[in-house]
Amino acid sequence: MSVSSSCIFCSQIISNNTSTKLLHTDDKVVAFQDINPSAFRHYLVIPVEHIATVKDLQPRTQDYSLVSHMLDVGQMLLTRDAPNSTRYRFGFHQPPFNSVNHLHLHCLALPYSPRWKRLKYSSLGPLGGFIEARKLLERLKP
Repeated sequence: MSVSSSCIFCSQIISNNTSTKLLHTDDKVVAFQDINPSAFRHYLVIPVEHIATVKDLQPRTQDYSLVSHMLDVGQMLLTRDAPNSTRYRFGFHQPPFNSVNHLHLHCLALPYSPRWKRLKYSSLGPLGGFIEARKLLERLKP
C-alpha cells in the first residue's frame, strides 16, 4: 500500500491522527464528513491507498472495482443518513480543480447549502471540473 507523508488524508485521516469521526472504514476505503460541507449531507470517501487524482486511474479491473466500491459506500451512507433526500450527487473534481491530491469521492445529499456551491460541482467539458462517478466508471471499464 502506498501512502504519502505530505498528503493530509494519508497523514491524518487514514492513519487516524485526527479527531475526524470516521463514518466507514474497510480495507479499501475510509469515509468521513467533509469539513466544509456544500450540501445537507456531504461526505468524502477516499481510498486507503494513496492515489493522487482521477487522472491516475486506468481502464482496468482494479481501478474500476475501487471506484465502484467507493460509490457503493457513499450511496450506503447517504441512504442511511439522509433517507428523505430525493436528490444525490456522487463525483470527483478533476485537476486542476481538486483541492487535495488524494482521490476522493464527493457524496452529496442535496440541496446545496448555500445554493451557489452547486457551481463547484459542475462539469466544465474539456476543461475538466466535476465528473460524475457513473461517468468515470464508464471511462474505467476494462
